[in-house]
Amino acid sequence: MTTSNYTLKVNRELLDPNFESYRLSLDVIPTYNVELDAAVEEVTLKDCQYTLEHMRAFGMYNYLHLDPWYQDSVLFVDCKGRVLSLTVTLDTVLGKPREVFRLPSEWNQREDRVCPSLSLTSATWAALSDGAGRLYLLRTSKRGDSIHGKWEPLFTEDLGGPFIVLHSVAHIQAGTHTLEVLLLRVVKDTQETAGSGYSVTLEWITVTNAAGQGLEKNYKVKKRCLLQGKSVPHYAAVTPRGDGLMVASERPFDFTHVDGEPLKPPQSAADEQAMEVEKADPVYFWQQTSDDITATVRLPEGVTKDAIQFRLTADSMSVGVLGFAPLLEGQLYASVDPEACAWILRDDKSLEVSLQKRTEGPMWPELVMGDRRGEHVMSDEQAALVQERLTHLTSADVHANPDLDKPACNSQELEDCDGYPEDTSTLVHFDGESLKATQVVNLGSHQYLFTVTVDPAQMPCLCLRHDVDALLWQPRPDRPADMWEHVATFNALGYVQASKRDKKFSTCAPNYSYASLCECLRRAFIYRQPSPVDGVLFNRKLGREVGQVAKQQVASLDSDKPVLGFRATDERLFALTSGNLFVLKVNNN
Repeated sequence: MTTSNYTLKVNRELLDPNFESYRLSLDVIPTYNVELDAAVEEVTLKDCQYTLEHMRAFGMYNYLHLDPWYQDSVLFVDCKGRVLSLTVTLDTVLGKPREVFRLPSEWNQREDRVCPSLSLTSATWAALSDGAGRLYLLRTSKRGDSIHGKWEPLFTEDLGGPFIVLHSVAHIQAGTHTLEVLLLRVVKDTQETAGSGYSVTLEWITVTNAAGQGLEKNYKVKKRCLLQGKSVPHYAAVTPRGDGLMVASERPFDFTHVDGEPLKPPQSAADEQAMEVEKADPVYFWQQTSDDITATVRLPEGVTKDAIQFRLTADSMSVGVLGFAPLLEGQLYASVDPEACAWILRDDKSLEVSLQKRTEGPMWPELVMGDRRGEHVMSDEQAALVQERLTHLTSADVHANPDLDKPACNSQELEDCDGYPEDTSTLVHFDGESLKATQVVNLGSHQYLFTVTVDPAQMPCLCLRHDVDALLWQPRPDRPADMWEHVATFNALGYVQASKRDKKFSTCAPNYSYASLCECLRRAFIYRQPSPVDGVLFNRKLGREVGQVAKQQVASLDSDKPVLGFRATDERLFALTSGNLFVLKVNNN
């Protein structure tokens, strides 16, 4: 796995160390209900789709899609294969969702199909998967109103097994209209014998207009890159210019194929040499005391005393056999006394060299500078000394002194929301040309929370837990030195969301005014940013006046059906069930 070379830089000005808690508000949230003409089908997992990765990818999929280019406009696919759009202008006068595209009648015939998925590529384009293996790239023209026309498919292709669309972007490359689409599959892995038998693949497809004109119906696949990993990524998105990819996951992803051909990265000579050194047996062994060193050099069989070539100075040493390259040669770590040194041939198999240190006391970390072919052997006296020095850090008892003021930590007393996954998650930026990881962030305990699009011209933001807070990070691929920017903080949300065991979806408003959690059934929780209070509010416990209060509100949906989709805008929350679309008026702008 690639070593971490980047650290997320927290903006301390966006943190509130004095935040106390959320205050429950009983203010009613106006909720409006749109009954659907046809149900939204929740595609259940089949018997063959039994792994945790199937559940994460398809079982927890968000069926509702927010159009980031047009405020308060949402889309979804119903059981008839219709892509329906609803734009809210006045909450009290909600119209019916309008059909903008319909999948062919045979779209749901495949047994192993997954849920249909949609990605709004640009203000006039969209990418759609039917869940059975077919990809549609649709020209939508203007969206966001009740009079826009039907979507026009300008590219469609069967790509094999079922997949979902994770992300897509559109850009102009060398004067050609280009679309980048990122797909996810969970596929059977014949080489996986120890785990579930499945692996996760990300397919990055580049589609261009072969005619060079954006209005021509001549789009073809230009490039297909395949990445493989062992876990469903928390976050995966293509950069706006299509020149890179960002992936956050518990286990690493690597590019494996380009246009169907296996990708075998060339190995440098230095890497090959390093691997040979690691695999080779040690050429010599050495041990030391505070005043001398004994080195044993392995020799070819049958070597006589006359064939030995030995040279020693106060600062260097060379050991070899006549007719061969030196076995050990270079500058010593420190000076020795040549007059007090000697060598002897042992059983015609090894050469034992005794060196007298010129300065007694300091221990050498290596015998010959830069030579990694030897192995340092610790004597029994040295091992005993090290053990004695570390005794105060260890104990045979679980808690040797229970009477101390600070008792030992008991992990059983930790709350569930304080636990983190055992696997170490990483956030990686891949260069689109070299397909190499350029920036790698070790997320460690920074648990992934959710993804949200704040600015449609930028990559989606990802929200991570930092201590008890939730920090929102905006990727900036055009700024390699500062690639992820801390743009907002939701106080204590990291701790709060972890305590919600029935939580299914998390999101926030694009203007950061609130964050929201939605359970599998009925309830949605809203956590607002601190705002000034009307009048005077005094905290008796702390003995000071409170100037701002962060409110928490709870909304209950009038439905006993599972929530299939959940999205937030600056003013509204949208919740989708199989038979209803609920609109919650959160803010009045």
